[in-house]
Amino acid sequence: THLRMVTLEMKFALASTLFATAAAFAPVQNANVNSALNAFAMVTLEMKFALASTLFATAAAFAPVQNANVNSALNAFANGYVGNEGPEPMPFAPGGTSVDFDPCGFAERAPEWVPWFREAELKHGRAAMLATVGFVVPEFVRVPGDMFSFEAVPKVIDAHDALSDNLAQLFMWISLVEACTFPALANMNNYDRAPGDYSFDPMGLYPTDPEAAKKMQLAELKNGRLAMIAIGGMVAGASITGNGFPYLP
Repeated sequence: THLRMVTLEMKFALASTLFATAAAFAPVQNANVNSALNAFAMVTLEMKFALASTLFATAAAFAPVQNANVNSALNAFANGYVGNEGPEPMPFAPGGTSVDFDPCGFAERAPEWVPWFREAELKHGRAAMLATVGFVVPEFVRVPGDMFSFEAVPKVIDAHDALSDNLAQLFMWISLVEACTFPALANMNNYDRAPGDYSFDPMGLYPTDPEAAKKMQLAELKNGRLAMIAIGGMVAGASITGNGFPYLP
């Protein structure tokens, strides 16, 4: 509403300026000098009024909006996404907690990329959660097939070298899933779509209550962050020690 009023004022001011300019160069019907001077004075007054209206409208366009309810989400940290509530203690953080933790200032320096940052974080977190399960379960249970048996692949970390021919198929399926997300990513800022939302909920687990939905979003985000750290530690432990689960010396 504020922007519409400002735009209307600027259009009115521009029309007044054009009218006054046209009137200044219009022929004077009455050749009387005093009449011409009076007409010139009136035109000058109209141009001053139009100029003042233009300046007022321009200033109003850049004036802060008093009612910030519409833009409250945009003014919030990281567009108001969950995950910055804290208050887990962090000794080296500026505030000593994880509240609004962004030491590199990505959210402030590139606000237009914040939805993409959250999309990438959720995607990597989901992949890491699946990876942690897929890294531990084969230590105890294997799918049918001699090439997947415990004799052929004693430890899960050995599958990288023992089943290298299957990596091409693995990358193909990963690329296919990734390609399916391109349209959603390309239109993230053009539609009412939250980062990470692919409308995939076949079991109907996502709650309709806003507070419950926010709680589930936070749980997924935190578990994803933990899983990204965990899978790195699990692969490193298995590579260094050469042992299976729990990957300790």
